[in-house]
Amino acid sequence: MTSVNINGNRFYNLDFITGCQAHVADESVDVIVTDPPYGIAGDTLHKHYNRDETFVVDGYVEVPAEQYGDFSRRWIAEAARILKPNGALYIVSGYTNLYHVLDALRQTALLEVNHIIWKYNFGVYTSTKYVSSHYHILFYEKPGPGKRTFNLECRYGVGEKDAAGGSLNYQDREDVWVINREYKPGQVKNKNELPTALLVKMLQYSSNPGDLVCDPFMGGCSTARVALGLNRRFVGFEISSAIFEARLPALRDLEPGTLLPTLRQPERSRPRNQGQPWDDDEIAACLVRYAELREAGQTKKAAVATLSQELGRGRWAIERILRRNA
Repeated sequence: MTSVNINGNRFYNLDFITGCQAHVADESVDVIVTDPPYGIAGDTLHKHYNRDETFVVDGYVEVPAEQYGDFSRRWIAEAARILKPNGALYIVSGYTNLYHVLDALRQTALLEVNHIIWKYNFGVYTSTKYVSSHYHILFYEKPGPGKRTFNLECRYGVGEKDAAGGSLNYQDREDVWVINREYKPGQVKNKNELPTALLVKMLQYSSNPGDLVCDPFMGGCSTARVALGLNRRFVGFEISSAIFEARLPALRDLEPGTLLPTLRQPERSRPRNQGQPWDDDEIAACLVRYAELREAGQTKKAAVATLSQELGRGRWAIERILRRNA
């Protein structure tokens, strides 16, 4: 069995490069999220982690280190082909072959958005060097007309604060993410599975319900589960027949939208005049009022906050007016 169609979502037991060429049209995918083979003898990683692999599905297909550069160039070129203009690409990578992945990306027209660090728990123990406890997440976009999807307030409203007064929205969008791995003792699993919280975060910010999500290297199907759980559509590839067959029962049981009730509901507070053009009278009034507030002893931050409430404008819009008229 080389393909399965479940409620319009497509799962292929094929190599991504050749399978994608045959089955996925140009510029048809909204978001690609993937955790490709790392090229570091992944079939022996349990020796480094001292991990019991009794419940790990056999069949993991590693990429030989000497082939990793060519492998990266070929699959990333194919990913760039199928991605829509303004579509997003997330690649999870270790550091050993990171330079190959970056080189492959730079040979496409894709543009870097962020280089995110994912800090996780329980890295590889060492006694003669620092413990490696992070992966790289390369966030790229395909240039084109219009705007890339980025749902600014999908998790926290821009006005939400923590107990110390810090912005929860800002903190959630910093480029270092501390998200623990998931441990599944006694459960069938793949060698490396991305945690649900990590995938939810990427897909909340960079996609909308109904968007098509692709994972070129499905493995344990974590991306598929999260994509369908968030009411996205899915297409994916897995070269290992053993892993593909082991995952089919779970794929058939996937229910769209099951993750939606678990999502945090942000407290959005859109200023009443956000996005509206400024006229000359309003700019003049803003400048006069700002001067009054500063003379009354307010700090710049406090004065901007007061103006935001009074004028129904966002903080950044007000600060732009102040800079232009400084």
